[in-house]
Amino acid sequence: MSEKKESGVWEGFKAFLMRGNVVDLAVAVVIGTAFTNIVNALVKGVINPLVGAIGTKNLDNYSSCLKPPCRGTGDTATGVKILWGSVLGATLSFLITASVVYFLMVLPMAKYLARLEARRKAKEGTHEVLEVSELEVLKEIRDLLAAERGSGRQGLPPDGQGPWPRG
Repeated sequence: MSEKKESGVWEGFKAFLMRGNVVDLAVAVVIGTAFTNIVNALVKGVINPLVGAIGTKNLDNYSSCLKPPCRGTGDTATGVKILWGSVLGATLSFLITASVVYFLMVLPMAKYLARLEARRKAKEGTHEVLEVSELEVLKEIRDLLAAERGSGRQGLPPDGQGPWPRG
């Protein structure tokens, strides 16, 4: 009985792993991790030097002292220091990441999906028109056959002449 239970758990686990959203999530994590390195390089190589033109090149050096004297770092620090430069750097990294993901991934995918949906709707629309016109033609044929049966000229058009040669 435990073998069946284990195989059921194993099958469930395999089904879970093979679901599309789990695989997509794994791919997203790998790409996100690699992309983080690009964003960090952009912040350190471009943003920080631009900020450095105004003040210091390293955003981590920007801070405010709430309770003096603010001297030292780590265990030897005195006073209460707010490192708002670190928060600013992290915020810039987030904004750059979010904008690149949106403009290079989300927006193009949304446009692509909208085009696919428009094509699908257009295809459905033409299919419905064809179905309606086909239905109308079949109704006309039915009405003509019913009219012919009623007039006693079965199989002949209204002029009495068939499309075949008479002999």
